[in-house]
Amino acid sequence: MASLTQKSRRQLISGVTIFLFLLPALLVYCSYTLNGIIRTFYFSTFQWNGVGPASRALNIGLGNFVTLMQDGRFWHAVRNNMLLVVVSIVFQLGFGMILALLINTDFKGTKIFRTVYFMPLLLSTVATGTFWQLIYDPFSGIFNGVLKMISPTKPLSWLGSEEVVMFAVLFVICWQYTPQYMILLRAGMTGIPDELYEAATIDGATRSQQFWTMTLPLLSGTLKTSAVLSIIGSLKYFDLFWIMTLGGPNGYSELMATFMYKKAFNEDRMGYGSAVAACMVIISFIVIAIFRFMTRNKEESAS
Repeated sequence: MASLTQKSRRQLISGVTIFLFLLPALLVYCSYTLNGIIRTFYFSTFQWNGVGPASRALNIGLGNFVTLMQDGRFWHAVRNNMLLVVVSIVFQLGFGMILALLINTDFKGTKIFRTVYFMPLLLSTVATGTFWQLIYDPFSGIFNGVLKMISPTKPLSWLGSEEVVMFAVLFVICWQYTPQYMILLRAGMTGIPDELYEAATIDGATRSQQFWTMTLPLLSGTLKTSAVLSIIGSLKYFDLFWIMTLGGPNGYSELMATFMYKKAFNEDRMGYGSAVAACMVIISFIVIAIFRFMTRNKEESAS
């Protein structure tokens, strides 16, 4: 009985110690993140221009959300975000896996390639956006220069064409963030014991068979985490689209975040912008919940 009490006391002390170490991070999270989300939902019920206390503004309840649901440009922004989610998962994780496999091998110059592949992620977003604006320039850009050498046609406005602008910016995003998933997947590969590959080689398994039957299943946890990060980042993405296109032309590259910024700060409709931000939180929660449900069912069926 005494030993049980002593064990319970140690567990209590351990729990209190853990809580005290987590308390600073928890306070910061509640003060900024959680409090910000709550205040966003609160301000979304006001017709407010952002000047003066919101309590003096006209309370319109769910009117902002009703207007938002009827706003075609908002739904176009949602579709663009969903396209960004799909492209990020397919291409960023796909090319990240290829690069991780390349730098995980022991060929000559691997360290140099690791540095080169990681460089796009080290650049600031403003520098990246400005750099690619110069590349996409319809008159002096590299892309149009190459096209002109192949076929002397009219210069293509990569960032000014409604049909091309989304794919032009999506290409830049994939170029910048693929190294992030390369590093995550490479870290996951280091946790796979070399003895498994040696045993598989002795049994006659090819590199392709080892990848599909060993590497990919053992990286399922890392892939799931990477996919969640990719989804969350895509649904709240803002930087490059704002720097390169400002959501144009004619709103064809509009995202939920750029749409929110315009309504809240450019048009001084803080309440309506808060409603957009609140919908971003709800949509992100729904998409992540669906993804986790689908991957959970897949894991259960596999086991």
